[in-house]
Amino acid sequence: MRILYLYTEVMAYTIATIKELLKSGVEIHLVHWDKDKLSQYKVTSHKGLKIYPRSALTKKELLKLANFIDPNLIVISGWQDKDYLTVARNLRKKNKIVVCGFDDQWEGSLKQYLAMTIGFFKFFNLFFTHAWVTGNLSFEYATKLGFNKKNIISDLYSADLSCFHKKKFVKNKINKKKYPLNFLVVCRVEEIKGIKILIKAWKKFYKKNKKWSLKVIGNGSLKKEILNIKGLNAKNFTQQKYLVDEISNAGCLILPSLKEPWGVVVHEFASAGLPLILSNKVGAADHFLINGYNGYLFDAGNSNSLLDKMNMISSLSKKELIQMSKNSYRISEKITPHTSANNLLSLLK
Repeated sequence: MRILYLYTEVMAYTIATIKELLKSGVEIHLVHWDKDKLSQYKVTSHKGLKIYPRSALTKKELLKLANFIDPNLIVISGWQDKDYLTVARNLRKKNKIVVCGFDDQWEGSLKQYLAMTIGFFKFFNLFFTHAWVTGNLSFEYATKLGFNKKNIISDLYSADLSCFHKKKFVKNKINKKKYPLNFLVVCRVEEIKGIKILIKAWKKFYKKNKKWSLKVIGNGSLKKEILNIKGLNAKNFTQQKYLVDEISNAGCLILPSLKEPWGVVVHEFASAGLPLILSNKVGAADHFLINGYNGYLFDAGNSNSLLDKMNMISSLSKKELIQMSKNSYRISEKITPHTSANNLLSLLK
């Protein structure tokens, strides 16, 4: 059994699902963008996984490779790479299973209405047989693009729980004399991620509550703006295996994004047992946050709303914070690399 992945951005969570597929005896071929990427994640090799850098393949060579591999199933990350679409169309004509993976939410924008219009005329069916989506909001969008509900599968993304989903992180907090009073933010340091809103809320919070600190991990164009702010520690993007080391000293994850189709980081740190403060534009909040149970939801773009939720977290006792930690851990088990892989494999059965 062979699966061909044609991807733009490959992340640790992509590899987590691929590793589960490999356990099933599936042979995986992965073509990925090795240049012009948003992230700095480095793809590593695994037994049974064959990796091809996108920059080394022309459209003709990509077609030749796909036909040579002759996969039983193809997964393509959206429709950004036009050469990938050419391969999709070619294999679709050969009655192959061609899956489009995407995390976009339905927002009712003009661009999405145009996509919905061409989807009504079965445009996307020329390239894809199925859609692989993250959650309810992207499921809704897939139906508007013309995908039949029975041809939509779930759990496109799953955190690498082998790294994050360990009870010792929760126990670590229980055994400490004091709960770690540290907010953690892990994202690109860009305006779309709500960084300016975060800074504004943090400055107000820290004036009245100096017991808590804030750590921001990531790179981006606004990096200079988060330097030299009292109580805020800025750190560069780090690979996942090093990111895990930050967990024992973190007390709550904040994701203040103005727009976030999904946000795997939410799943990662929920599985590590962190309470959550998420903007209402974070897609993963729908799956991994129950307001008041394992964290709080705030209005995206509203610094006072974020400040209010930070104050609510900081007002909780150690016992209450640990309970939220345990609750996050429980909720994180909704999706795993195993469920992600088997959703895809269900198309071959």
